[in-house]
Amino acid sequence: MTTKEREADDIGSVHLMENKIFAMFDEQNIRVYQAYNDTIADESIKIGTFGNYFKIGRMTWIKPSFLWMMYRSGWAKKKGQNRILAIDMKRIGFDHIVKNAVLSSFSSTVYETYDQWKNALEKSEVRCQWDPERDIYGNPQKHRTIQLGIKGSIIKCYVYDWIVKISDITQEVRSIKKAIELKNFTDNMLPLEKEYTVN
Repeated sequence: MTTKEREADDIGSVHLMENKIFAMFDEQNIRVYQAYNDTIADESIKIGTFGNYFKIGRMTWIKPSFLWMMYRSGWAKKKGQNRILAIDMKRIGFDHIVKNAVLSSFSSTVYETYDQWKNALEKSEVRCQWDPERDIYGNPQKHRTIQLGIKGSIIKCYVYDWIVKISDITQEVRSIKKAIELKNFTDNMLPLEKEYTVN
């Protein structure tokens, strides 16, 4: 194994530590989060899915963890990520995405060879990445949270079939952030995320 392959294997192995999915969900739907600018957000709220301003030809990443989305978007303060969207999608679609995912980094515990992983990654329309979960202050936690990158036919199914509802939760996000800054935050302000098992 080359140095590059060993380094990739080290990263990939970390992805398998505490790799449980936590999310808000019911019997039919699961909630994921994305952050966009005003133009994309306004259009998606209006039509109930993503429209012409959304670049369907590019990979997009969905995240079931609220706090990781807050970390990534700077609590809706980063440029181009100033609007936080809560997307309720069909569980059957989410499960399909997970089942077709390829790890974004090589892991010898999952793939027999580096080349096998590389070929799978090149052919796949779904990438899976495990990143440290964050607390309300952005500090990394011991367990990891999943991100799923989708493209091609998968993203078309997501936009045109699997999205049930899109909600703009930007004001709620800002209220929670304000409560943290004023030191009157309570845990019940956060979405209730439970461990999710893929069928």
